Amino acid sequence: MLTRTIADPRAWRADTLDDPASWYYPLSQRSLSALDAALADWRRDSRPVTELRPSDALRAACAEDLRFVRTALEEGRGFAILTPGRPDRFAARDLPAVYWLVGHCLGRPLEQNVQGTLLYDVRDAGEDVRYGARFSVTSAESTFHTDNSFGADVLDYVGLLCLNTAKSGGESQVVSGVRVLDELRAEDADALEVLRRPFHFDRRGGVRPGDEPTVRFPVVAGDGPDVLIRYLRYWIEVGQEKAGEPLTAAQTKALDLLDRVAARLRLRAEFMLRPGEMFFINNRWILHNRTAFEDHAEPERKRHYVRLWLRRL
Repeated sequence: MLTRTIADPRAWRADTLDDPASWYYPLSQRSLSALDAALADWRRDSRPVTELRPSDALRAACAEDLRFVRTALEEGRGFAILTPGRPDRFAARDLPAVYWLVGHCLGRPLEQNVQGTLLYDVRDAGEDVRYGARFSVTSAESTFHTDNSFGADVLDYVGLLCLNTAKSGGESQVVSGVRVLDELRAEDADALEVLRRPFHFDRRGGVRPGDEPTVRFPVVAGDGPDVLIRYLRYWIEVGQEKAGEPLTAAQTKALDLLDRVAARLRLRAEFMLRPGEMFFINNRWILHNRTAFEDHAEPERKRHYVRLWLRRL
């Protein structure tokens, strides 16, 4: 089993990953021209960004660029960074619309909270996860995880658009969940089996009337191309406590091992996004982390990303 999965290009580690320059996918002039036309129509209509829909012409123009991105997301390293031309090619006010249209060509946007938010602002609001906040509105390190681990819908892709970077910190880090599971299987197959059994996840503000405060999922489901990882350690710890079922010794051991393996430096790719860049990951088997950061004092310079959740087409 271990030999078979290590041959999988998705089971990369830092020293087997392709050159960082290949992680970046510049949009072609054909795509950029089609986006210019879409933006011109949008400005005339004055519609909210989330009411925009890519036209057939835009989808056709972007198809070749996004074909390479989809291949990377599904069959390769599991992440890609799109660059929309030179850094000042689009005005800052237009970037969310460009990002929304490109994301919409990759997948169907999913709601990210009970309020129905489709474009989610990721910035420090001075909140604390200990009092119900999500990590996305804090400056704290999040630990390696997948997004929407408590959600009923399978979330295929996560997108992040960088508008502003922090004063320091806030690097993006990714590891291959396929590689992590290979190493878990080799080191402690029993721990991996524990991760295949259901845990309680805290819904973290995603509770609708009549819902229970937790939902039960295994951390690891499926195998091979159908593997699905749902994970954020803190959501599990809080969920188990809320359910009145503190983690067992076997569960704690399995989660500890998962965290240790995912955090291994030799497995990790890391980078800093620049303003205007769009980062997409396969959320089914890529674990990602954002390091803690120190922000600028000026409100207009504070770290600001915009997140998309997508179901693949």
